[in-house]
Amino acid sequence: MSFLNDDSHVMVKTRDLCAAIASDSHFLGLTQKLEDFFNNDAARLQYQNVNQLGEELHHKQYSGIELTSREIRDFEEARDALLANDVARSYLEAQRELETLQKSVSKYLSLTIQLGHVPTADEIAAASSGGCCGGGCGSGGGGCGSGSCDA
Repeated sequence: MSFLNDDSHVMVKTRDLCAAIASDSHFLGLTQKLEDFFNNDAARLQYQNVNQLGEELHHKQYSGIELTSREIRDFEEARDALLANDVARSYLEAQRELETLQKSVSKYLSLTIQLGHVPTADEIAAASSGGCCGGGCGSGGGGCGSGSCDA
């Protein structure tokens, strides 16, 4: 039986994990914050304006054009006003936390496949710090756990 068959043990457990995440009260609170933001036209417009202004400043800098103190101050004021907006700030915090969750679950899954076992806390820490497990060395059986990184 293939791992990817709907009734395989791996896919059943994957759906169980997804169900656990989707029904978690903290997760539901985060998704509500996202929804609140998307339903708030003023917060969305404010967010879009700050992003657009930031992109314009980045493009100018990348093109070698020096930014004026006025441009920098205008951007900082717009950003500060955005962060003072409870709906926008909650959206940004929720988005960051959901991205962290996704990266964490992906890291565990990737390391499990790479290592052939559930990663230990030390292996997760090494991968997070860009150590051996996270650096891509070790494919082909000589990775973390072998004690060396002879890439």
